Amino acid sequence: MMQLMMIVNQPDIAAHVAACGVDRIFVDLEYLGKQERQGHLDTWMSRHTPDDISSIRAAIGNTTLLVRLNPWHAGSHGEIEDALTRGADLLMLPMFKSMDEVQGFCRLVRERVPVIPLAETREALNILPLVARTPGVGEIFIGLNDLHLSLGQAFMFQPLADGTLDRIAETLAKANMPFGFGGLARIGEGLLTAERIIGEHIRLGSRSAILSRTFHRQAKTLDELNKEMDFACEIAKLRQFIAASEAAHPSVLESNRQELKQIVSEIALRLANRN
Repeated sequence: MMQLMMIVNQPDIAAHVAACGVDRIFVDLEYLGKQERQGHLDTWMSRHTPDDISSIRAAIGNTTLLVRLNPWHAGSHGEIEDALTRGADLLMLPMFKSMDEVQGFCRLVRERVPVIPLAETREALNILPLVARTPGVGEIFIGLNDLHLSLGQAFMFQPLADGTLDRIAETLAKANMPFGFGGLARIGEGLLTAERIIGEHIRLGSRSAILSRTFHRQAKTLDELNKEMDFACEIAKLRQFIAASEAAHPSVLESNRQELKQIVSEIALRLANRN
């Protein structure tokens, strides 16, 4: 089953979306280098704090709590210990570029929880076969925001359309390593709809995705969220389409792939011409 994740630090929202079927609540403590890399883009910039781990842990019961820490740095040991003490079930390592970083992080975690390396650079892709065989790594997530920048592309879903994700999926399948990528909006919304992207998740064998900011409209309170949407209904729509895609004939998924490639090409061209 595909794991749906949501980045949130409000305990009441976290409890609500977990009850509605979100599999993993995602607290994001990454800040080192983020502004420099993505400050010119309309992308997520976290203002979560370590205390949010504790408050979310208390709010979500047995729902899985994923914590993204900073890239490997001198303070990684302290961040790891604090996150584990506060109840993290999974730890994500962003922006790695070398095996020393991945192995160093995993050594500090000591297999107390699974580590999810976040592959989002050209250098990370080059070492994925080794990362996938590193003790302590439980799965890998592909971060399309930073990855498309690292590859010099205009649109974050170009790595999905140009075959990059196909090569990644093949590499990780050989290592029997679960992986996920990207974000999902609501069913039926946007130029590149969730339906198109879900089809690619299924074709490639992806196991996880993040609910995008457009999915929940960046609601700051539970009242805002409830006024904006029937969250349980929207999750059910996603689940229904995921199930339908899992049951689809390979030719249907291939047709979806070709249509997605055309849409991504058109969006990327418009973005490139705008710059």
